[in-house]
Amino acid sequence: MPFDKNAASDERFGHKPVLLDECMEALQIRPDGIYLDGTLGRAGHSLEILRRLTAGGRLIGVDQDTAAIEAAGQRLKEYGERVTLVHDNFNNLADILDELKIQGVDGMLFDLGVSSPQLDDAGRGFSYMHDAPLDMRMDRQAALSARDVVNGWSYEELRRILYEYGEERYAPAIAKNIVRRRDERPIETTLELVEVIKEAMPAAALREKQHPAKRSFQAIRIAVNDELGVLPTMLSAAVEHLNSGGRLAVISFHSLEDRIIKKTMQELATGCICPPNFPVCVCGRKPKIKLVTRKPVTAGEAELVYNPRARSAKLRVAEKI
Repeated sequence: MPFDKNAASDERFGHKPVLLDECMEALQIRPDGIYLDGTLGRAGHSLEILRRLTAGGRLIGVDQDTAAIEAAGQRLKEYGERVTLVHDNFNNLADILDELKIQGVDGMLFDLGVSSPQLDDAGRGFSYMHDAPLDMRMDRQAALSARDVVNGWSYEELRRILYEYGEERYAPAIAKNIVRRRDERPIETTLELVEVIKEAMPAAALREKQHPAKRSFQAIRIAVNDELGVLPTMLSAAVEHLNSGGRLAVISFHSLEDRIIKKTMQELATGCICPPNFPVCVCGRKPKIKLVTRKPVTAGEAELVYNPRARSAKLRVAEKI
Protein backbone atom coordinates (compact mmCIF):
# COMPACT_ATOMS: atom_id res chain seq x y z
CA MET A 1 0.00 0.00 0.00
CA PRO A 2 1.72 3.25 -1.09
CA PHE A 3 1.59 6.02 1.49
CA ASP A 4 -0.22 9.31 1.07
CA LYS A 5 2.47 11.90 1.77
CA ASN A 6 -0.17 14.59 2.18
CA ALA A 7 -1.97 12.62 4.89
CA ALA A 8 1.27 11.52 6.49
CA SER A 9 2.59 15.08 6.71
CA ASP A 10 -0.66 16.57 8.06
CA GLU A 11 0.34 20.08 9.10
CA ARG A 12 -2.10 19.99 12.02
CA PHE A 13 0.35 17.65 13.69
CA GLY A 14 3.54 19.41 12.55
CA HIS A 15 5.14 16.17 11.39
CA LYS A 16 6.60 14.77 8.19
CA PRO A 17 7.76 11.21 8.90
CA VAL A 18 10.96 10.31 7.08
CA LEU A 19 11.51 7.24 4.90
CA LEU A 20 7.87 6.33 5.42
CA ASP A 21 7.42 4.06 2.41
CA GLU A 22 10.79 2.40 3.07
CA CYS A 23 9.87 1.74 6.70
CA MET A 24 6.55 0.15 5.79
CA GLU A 25 8.29 -2.10 3.28
CA ALA A 26 11.01 -2.98 5.79
CA LEU A 27 8.54 -3.98 8.52
CA GLN A 28 6.60 -6.36 6.22
CA ILE A 29 3.46 -5.70 8.24
CA ARG A 30 1.09 -8.57 8.89
CA PRO A 31 -2.54 -7.42 9.22
CA ASP A 32 -3.04 -9.27 12.51
CA GLY A 33 0.41 -8.57 13.96
CA ILE A 34 1.62 -6.61 16.98
CA TYR A 35 3.91 -3.67 16.25
CA LEU A 36 5.78 -1.19 18.40
CA ASP A 37 6.72 2.37 17.47
CA GLY A 38 9.34 3.22 20.06
CA THR A 39 9.61 6.88 19.06
CA LEU A 40 5.97 7.78 18.55
CA GLY A 41 6.40 11.50 17.89
CA ARG A 42 3.32 12.84 16.14
CA ALA A 43 2.42 9.31 14.96
CA GLY A 44 3.18 9.64 11.26
CA HIS A 45 4.78 6.21 11.07
CA SER A 46 2.26 4.73 13.52
CA LEU A 47 -0.66 5.94 11.43
CA GLU A 48 0.69 4.12 8.38
CA ILE A 49 1.22 0.94 10.41
CA LEU A 50 -2.37 1.10 11.69
CA ARG A 51 -3.72 1.57 8.17
CA ARG A 52 -2.26 -1.84 7.36
CA LEU A 53 -3.63 -3.65 10.42
CA THR A 54 -6.98 -5.40 10.72
CA ALA A 55 -9.10 -5.59 13.88
CA GLY A 56 -6.80 -8.37 15.12
CA GLY A 57 -3.69 -6.20 14.92
CA ARG A 58 -2.25 -3.95 17.61
CA LEU A 59 0.12 -1.01 17.85
CA ILE A 60 2.13 0.00 20.92
CA GLY A 61 3.33 3.63 20.74
CA VAL A 62 6.08 4.77 23.11
CA ASP A 63 7.42 8.28 23.67
CA GLN A 64 9.10 10.12 26.54
CA ASP A 65 7.50 13.42 25.49
CA THR A 66 4.04 13.96 26.98
CA ALA A 67 3.21 16.46 24.21
CA ALA A 68 3.85 13.72 21.66
CA ILE A 69 1.63 11.26 23.53
CA GLU A 70 -1.21 13.78 23.67
CA ALA A 71 -0.94 14.74 19.99
CA ALA A 72 -0.68 11.11 18.88
CA GLY A 73 -3.70 10.21 20.98
CA GLN A 74 -5.78 12.69 19.03
CA ARG A 75 -4.41 11.59 15.69
CA LEU A 76 -4.96 7.88 16.30
CA LYS A 77 -8.19 7.98 18.31
CA GLU A 78 -10.27 6.45 15.50
CA TYR A 79 -8.34 3.19 15.94
CA GLY A 80 -9.57 2.78 19.51
CA GLU A 81 -8.37 -0.27 21.41
CA ARG A 82 -5.98 -1.28 18.64
CA VAL A 83 -3.64 1.43 19.98
CA THR A 84 -1.84 1.53 23.33
CA LEU A 85 0.19 4.66 24.07
CA VAL A 86 2.91 4.61 26.73
CA HIS A 87 4.74 7.59 28.22
CA ASP A 88 8.22 6.20 28.81
CA ASN A 89 11.75 6.02 27.42
CA PHE A 90 12.33 3.28 24.86
CA ASN A 91 15.29 2.25 26.96
CA ASN A 92 12.71 0.65 29.25
CA LEU A 93 11.35 -1.46 26.39
CA ALA A 94 11.54 -4.78 28.27
CA ASP A 95 9.64 -3.40 31.27
CA ILE A 96 7.04 -1.76 29.01
CA LEU A 97 6.21 -5.02 27.23
CA ASP A 98 6.25 -6.99 30.48
CA GLU A 99 3.79 -4.52 32.00
CA LEU A 100 1.52 -4.96 28.97
CA LYS A 101 1.94 -8.77 29.22
CA ILE A 102 3.24 -8.92 25.65
CA GLN A 103 5.84 -11.65 25.17
CA GLY A 104 6.76 -10.85 21.57
CA VAL A 105 5.98 -8.42 18.78
CA ASP A 106 6.16 -8.74 15.01
CA GLY A 107 7.99 -5.53 14.26
CA MET A 108 9.57 -2.50 15.92
CA LEU A 109 10.40 0.93 14.55
CA PHE A 110 12.65 3.57 16.11
CA ASP A 111 13.06 7.04 14.58
CA LEU A 112 15.88 8.52 16.64
CA GLY A 113 16.84 12.05 17.58
CA VAL A 114 14.82 15.20 18.07
CA SER A 115 11.45 15.38 16.31
CA SER A 116 10.31 18.15 13.98
CA PRO A 117 7.66 19.42 16.44
CA GLN A 118 10.25 19.58 19.21
CA LEU A 119 12.55 21.63 16.98
CA ASP A 120 9.73 23.86 15.83
CA ASP A 121 8.47 24.56 19.34
CA ALA A 122 10.77 27.45 20.26
CA GLY A 123 9.91 27.15 23.94
CA ARG A 124 11.52 23.70 24.21
CA GLY A 125 15.00 25.22 23.82
CA PHE A 126 16.19 22.91 21.04
CA SER A 127 16.53 25.66 18.44
CA TYR A 128 19.44 28.04 18.02
CA MET A 129 17.21 30.32 15.91
CA HIS A 130 14.75 31.41 18.63
CA ASP A 131 15.26 32.69 22.15
CA ALA A 132 14.02 30.39 24.92
CA PRO A 133 15.13 29.02 28.28
CA LEU A 134 17.93 26.45 27.94
CA ASP A 135 16.08 23.15 28.22
CA MET A 136 16.40 20.56 25.42
CA ARG A 137 14.73 17.80 27.46
CA MET A 138 12.73 15.37 25.33
CA ASP A 139 11.08 14.25 28.56
CA ARG A 140 10.06 17.40 30.39
CA GLN A 141 9.97 15.43 33.64
CA ALA A 142 13.66 14.51 33.38
CA ALA A 143 16.01 16.06 35.92
CA LEU A 144 18.88 17.11 33.64
CA SER A 145 18.43 20.13 31.34
CA ALA A 146 20.68 22.00 28.95
CA ARG A 147 20.99 24.76 31.54
CA ASP A 148 22.45 22.23 33.97
CA VAL A 149 24.98 21.01 31.41
CA VAL A 150 26.05 24.47 30.23
CA ASN A 151 26.34 25.97 33.70
CA GLY A 152 27.39 22.97 35.75
CA TRP A 153 29.59 20.61 33.76
CA SER A 154 33.36 21.00 33.88
CA TYR A 155 35.43 22.43 31.05
CA GLU A 156 36.75 18.92 30.29
CA GLU A 157 33.25 17.43 30.01
CA LEU A 158 31.98 20.30 27.87
CA ARG A 159 34.95 20.02 25.54
CA ARG A 160 34.46 16.26 25.30
CA ILE A 161 30.77 16.32 24.40
CA LEU A 162 31.20 19.21 21.94
CA TYR A 163 33.96 17.30 20.17
CA GLU A 164 32.51 13.78 20.37
CA TYR A 165 28.78 14.40 20.00
CA GLY A 166 28.91 17.54 17.88
CA GLU A 167 32.14 16.83 15.99
CA GLU A 168 32.89 20.51 16.67
CA ARG A 169 36.48 21.36 15.74
CA TYR A 170 36.40 24.49 17.91
CA ALA A 171 35.26 22.53 20.99
CA PRO A 172 38.16 23.65 23.28
CA ALA A 173 37.62 27.34 22.52
CA ILE A 174 33.83 27.11 22.87
CA ALA A 175 34.03 25.18 26.16
CA LYS A 176 36.55 27.70 27.50
CA ASN A 177 34.28 30.62 26.58
CA ILE A 178 31.23 28.95 28.16
CA VAL A 179 33.14 28.57 31.44
CA ARG A 180 34.39 32.15 31.27
CA ARG A 181 30.93 33.60 30.67
CA ARG A 182 29.13 31.50 33.26
CA ASP A 183 31.67 32.61 35.88
CA GLU A 184 30.29 36.13 35.35
CA ARG A 185 26.63 35.05 35.40
CA PRO A 186 24.66 31.90 34.48
CA ILE A 187 23.85 31.35 30.80
CA GLU A 188 20.05 31.15 30.80
CA THR A 189 18.74 31.22 27.22
CA THR A 190 19.41 29.72 23.83
CA LEU A 191 20.43 32.98 22.18
CA GLU A 192 22.78 33.78 25.06
CA LEU A 193 24.46 30.45 24.39
CA VAL A 194 24.57 31.16 20.65
CA GLU A 195 26.45 34.40 21.32
CA VAL A 196 28.92 32.64 23.61
CA ILE A 197 29.56 30.02 20.90
CA LYS A 198 30.00 32.61 18.15
CA GLU A 199 32.41 34.66 20.27
CA ALA A 200 34.71 31.64 20.53
CA MET A 201 34.85 30.93 16.80
CA PRO A 202 37.09 32.54 14.16
CA ALA A 203 35.56 34.87 11.59
CA ALA A 204 35.96 32.32 8.80
CA ALA A 205 33.84 29.78 10.68
CA LEU A 206 31.07 32.32 11.15
CA ARG A 207 30.86 32.76 7.38
CA GLU A 208 30.24 29.07 6.72
CA LYS A 209 26.85 28.01 5.35
CA GLN A 210 26.02 25.97 8.45
CA HIS A 211 24.87 27.91 11.50
CA PRO A 212 27.85 28.26 13.89
CA ALA A 213 25.86 26.91 16.86
CA LYS A 214 24.39 23.87 15.12
CA ARG A 215 27.04 21.34 16.17
CA SER A 216 27.21 22.60 19.76
CA PHE A 217 23.44 22.53 20.22
CA GLN A 218 23.35 19.00 18.82
CA ALA A 219 26.06 17.88 21.23
CA ILE A 220 24.37 19.39 24.29
CA ARG A 221 20.99 17.89 23.28
CA ILE A 222 22.53 14.43 22.91
CA ALA A 223 24.16 14.75 26.33
CA VAL A 224 20.98 16.00 28.03
CA ASN A 225 18.94 13.08 26.73
CA ASP A 226 21.71 10.43 26.77
CA GLU A 227 20.74 9.63 23.20
CA LEU A 228 23.78 7.50 22.45
CA GLY A 229 24.11 5.72 25.77
CA VAL A 230 20.68 4.10 25.58
CA LEU A 231 21.06 2.64 22.08
CA PRO A 232 22.87 -0.69 22.71
CA THR A 233 20.52 -1.62 25.56
CA MET A 234 17.44 -0.70 23.53
CA LEU A 235 18.57 -2.60 20.44
CA SER A 236 19.38 -5.76 22.40
CA ALA A 237 16.03 -5.60 24.23
CA ALA A 238 14.21 -5.03 20.96
CA VAL A 239 15.72 -8.14 19.40
CA GLU A 240 14.93 -10.21 22.50
CA HIS A 241 11.27 -9.22 22.32
CA LEU A 242 10.76 -9.78 18.59
CA ASN A 243 8.97 -12.88 17.39
CA SER A 244 10.85 -15.11 14.98
CA GLY A 245 10.77 -13.42 11.58
CA GLY A 246 9.94 -10.07 13.17
CA ARG A 247 11.61 -6.99 11.76
CA LEU A 248 13.56 -4.22 13.52
CA ALA A 249 13.83 -0.89 11.66
CA VAL A 250 15.93 1.96 13.04
CA ILE A 251 16.31 5.46 11.57
CA SER A 252 19.23 7.63 12.67
CA PHE A 253 20.30 11.15 11.75
CA HIS A 254 23.80 11.32 13.20
CA SER A 255 26.95 9.45 12.23
CA LEU A 256 27.61 8.43 15.83
CA GLU A 257 24.10 6.96 16.15
CA ASP A 258 24.45 5.07 12.88
CA ARG A 259 27.85 3.73 13.95
CA ILE A 260 26.41 2.34 17.19
CA ILE A 261 23.41 0.81 15.40
CA LYS A 262 25.61 -0.79 12.75
CA LYS A 263 28.04 -2.21 15.32
CA THR A 264 25.30 -3.54 17.62
CA MET A 265 23.37 -5.14 14.77
CA GLN A 266 26.53 -6.78 13.44
CA GLU A 267 27.29 -8.20 16.88
CA LEU A 268 23.75 -9.55 17.20
CA ALA A 269 24.05 -11.10 13.73
CA THR A 270 27.34 -12.84 14.57
CA GLY A 271 27.44 -16.52 15.42
CA CYS A 272 30.47 -18.54 16.49
CA ILE A 273 33.41 -16.45 17.72
CA CYS A 274 35.80 -19.33 18.34
CA PRO A 275 39.33 -18.99 16.89
CA PRO A 276 39.50 -20.21 13.28
CA ASN A 277 41.85 -23.06 14.19
CA PHE A 278 39.32 -24.69 16.55
CA PRO A 279 38.03 -27.93 14.98
CA VAL A 280 34.56 -27.48 16.50
CA CYS A 281 32.64 -24.61 18.07
CA VAL A 282 32.94 -24.47 21.84
CA CYS A 283 31.46 -21.01 22.43
CA GLY A 284 27.93 -22.04 21.46
CA ARG A 285 27.11 -18.56 20.23
CA LYS A 286 24.30 -18.32 17.68
CA PRO A 287 23.26 -15.29 15.62
CA LYS A 288 20.04 -13.68 16.86
CA ILE A 289 19.25 -11.68 13.74
CA LYS A 290 20.08 -11.50 10.08
CA LEU A 291 20.84 -8.16 8.47
CA VAL A 292 18.26 -7.14 5.89
CA THR A 293 20.22 -4.03 4.87
CA ARG A 294 23.99 -4.23 4.58
CA LYS A 295 24.11 -0.52 3.79
CA PRO A 296 21.70 2.06 5.21
CA VAL A 297 18.67 3.10 3.19
CA THR A 298 18.51 6.85 2.51
CA ALA A 299 15.86 9.22 1.20
CA GLY A 300 15.31 9.59 -2.51
CA GLU A 301 15.24 12.87 -4.37
CA ALA A 302 11.43 12.90 -4.50
CA GLU A 303 11.15 12.81 -0.71
CA LEU A 304 13.82 15.46 -0.23
CA VAL A 305 11.72 17.91 -2.25
CA TYR A 306 8.87 17.94 0.29
CA ASN A 307 10.80 16.77 3.36
CA PRO A 308 14.36 18.22 3.38
CA ARG A 309 14.91 17.09 6.98
CA ALA A 310 15.17 13.55 5.62
CA ARG A 311 18.51 14.36 3.99
CA SER A 312 20.63 12.92 6.79
CA ALA A 313 18.29 10.01 7.64
CA LYS A 314 19.68 6.47 7.51
CA LEU A 315 17.53 3.36 7.90
CA ARG A 316 18.94 0.00 8.97
CA VAL A 317 16.82 -3.15 9.12
CA ALA A 318 17.30 -6.57 10.71
CA GLU A 319 15.14 -9.69 11.06
CA LYS A 320 14.89 -11.95 14.11
CA ILE A 321 16.02 -15.50 13.40
